[in-house]
Amino acid sequence: MSQAQGTVATMEIPESDGAELVVVLGGGIGSGKTTVAALFAESGFEVIVADEVGRGILATGSAATEEVLRTWPKATAPDGSLDRAALAEIVFADPAELARLESITHPAIASAISETIAQTASREILVEVPLQHLDLAIGEGTTVCRMAVVAPAAVRLARAVARGGAPDDVRRRMERQPDDPSWRAWADHVIENDGAWTVTEANVRALVEEVRTDG
Repeated sequence: MSQAQGTVATMEIPESDGAELVVVLGGGIGSGKTTVAALFAESGFEVIVADEVGRGILATGSAATEEVLRTWPKATAPDGSLDRAALAEIVFADPAELARLESITHPAIASAISETIAQTASREILVEVPLQHLDLAIGEGTTVCRMAVVAPAAVRLARAVARGGAPDDVRRRMERQPDDPSWRAWADHVIENDGAWTVTEANVRALVEEVRTDG
């Protein structure tokens, strides 16, 4: 089996009955990666969502949360917990502060996902990520495949706003995320999601069978 090259790192980890195939699925806000991930789930893949793992990493009492509170005391709520809204206001206004936060949370997120991959009973896993630089420790013998879901910026903006996002906030998030050319360069397979969903769905289902067969 093969290991895709790039920012998904392969490291020696203990032998386990972990996954044989790991699909890392990326894309920007409004691209449709969550909907694509649901199709993989229907096909039997276990789905891990990096954003959900991140929310757990910043749960009350976690080591990452304690470090965040030490770094940004103004993000401490009256009850001593993390005020996520206050933290967002601080870090999203300053790229340097956001980078500091990511230096705390990203390794913890990658470690949690890697542990799940190593210990899972599922043979096929999809990891949904909003970014390209997440170092996952994946055992030798596991096939890793990177996929990106892409769509024009105007389409992604309209989708995100339709889900309830404020236009200005969505634009700011899009500016902080990799653009489609970057996702295309990163991915082994690109999923075009700019037209009828029935077409995208058929293409994704075909891609599921392709990666099962060829990786």
